[in-house]
Amino acid sequence: MNRGRFFPALVLSGGVLAISTASIFIRYAQEDAPSLVIAAYRLTIAALILMAPMWGRHRDALRALSRRELALALVSGMFLAVHFATWISSLAYTTVASSVVLVTTTPLWVGLLSPLVLGESLTVPVLVGMAATLVGGSLIGVGDACTGLTCNWAAAFSGGALWGDFLALVGAWAAAGYFLIGRRLRAKTPLVVYIGLTYGMAALVLDALVLLARQPVTGYRPQTYLWFLLLALVPQLLGHTAFNWALRYLSAAFVSITLLGEPVGSTILAYVFLHEVPSTLTLIGAILILGGIAAASLHEKPALPEAP
Repeated sequence: MNRGRFFPALVLSGGVLAISTASIFIRYAQEDAPSLVIAAYRLTIAALILMAPMWGRHRDALRALSRRELALALVSGMFLAVHFATWISSLAYTTVASSVVLVTTTPLWVGLLSPLVLGESLTVPVLVGMAATLVGGSLIGVGDACTGLTCNWAAAFSGGALWGDFLALVGAWAAAGYFLIGRRLRAKTPLVVYIGLTYGMAALVLDALVLLARQPVTGYRPQTYLWFLLLALVPQLLGHTAFNWALRYLSAAFVSITLLGEPVGSTILAYVFLHEVPSTLTLIGAILILGGIAAASLHEKPALPEAP
């Protein structure tokens, strides 16, 4: 098989599987820790792990960055901090399916802004894939309110659930900024340098927010620290890094569309571990999402990746 075509798709598939675990680890951690603390631990651990390889093996590339490139990487980290602070908080108010679906409307915003910010035109397959995945995501969101043909809209959009949905949407907007900047910088910035700066900046912002909010950073149960570690290792260092790697070879719109595989994986995991039973609409939405990703990938022709 042509490595230039299939290898990035393989990496993205692994990334989707990794980020699908995030909502489960977060739900477990929220039994003992505030959402903001969870986000701060996730990024701080990931950033600390990256410091040694970034300074040890990529010091010259780091020094070669222009002031503008460095500033953009730090802004990307700020977007990432906002993304995690709002999305993780949303999981305390609404269901996993609703939260993940709203936060993964990111492709819509990336698709709308890519022609203006990056000059990347949207192909017909990408537009078809975007439409199918957004319809599928909407069905998953509606599925939270419906059992069979009966829908309880008042319960779905009342009080805390509505606030949680809004937080997830803000997370989607922030993620769009993060992906657009990443697409521009990854064209010539080594992966470890980019994610080291981005994750590091996100960690600093989140740590500052935790201190300003006067939330405790210690005193949690041992298993809670395990969830923090797993969040940093699996969805962050494996999942998000896979997407950042792919941004060098694939359009920002296509990479963001593959994010919509997360609601499918998260819904399955929520059923297994949290006993959140998906509705018929949720299952139909999942099928549309997977079909949309397949449609978008038909004419995406990545550049040949460099050797790892």
